[in-house]
Amino acid sequence: MMISTKGRYALRVMIDLAEHPGDSVPLKEIAQRQDISEKYLEIILKSLVREKFLIGQRGKGGGYRLSKAPDAYTVGSILRLTEGSLAPVACLDQKAEQCPRLTSCRTFSMWHGLDKLIQEYLDGITIADLMAAYQAGDDYII
Repeated sequence: MMISTKGRYALRVMIDLAEHPGDSVPLKEIAQRQDISEKYLEIILKSLVREKFLIGQRGKGGGYRLSKAPDAYTVGSILRLTEGSLAPVACLDQKAEQCPRLTSCRTFSMWHGLDKLIQEYLDGITIADLMAAYQAGDDYII
């Protein structure tokens, strides 16, 4: 499993918006701070708005803001939205048909266990956790 730029950028955007609460933040400001092209960022933001992760406002004073508190968003939910599936193998994808070899597959339980670990790990981390992971002043060196 490799997370695409779309998934990584979505996480960066969600953290950025969490760190700038209150008024809506214009797309241009987010793009500049995150060094992401406005066109590509617009695609990501549209999907986040469509799924109600963000609220988008048009016109003067428009922009984007989180629809919930930062601790209500898990990394897993954001990555599943942007990536589709986080399954390590195709047979574990929710949309996959049952594999005809499932009953004789000697590796299925291993892949299932890995999938469970991935899901639990990513669902155990929130945007608030990622914000707290880096706080100004945490770079003190002795």
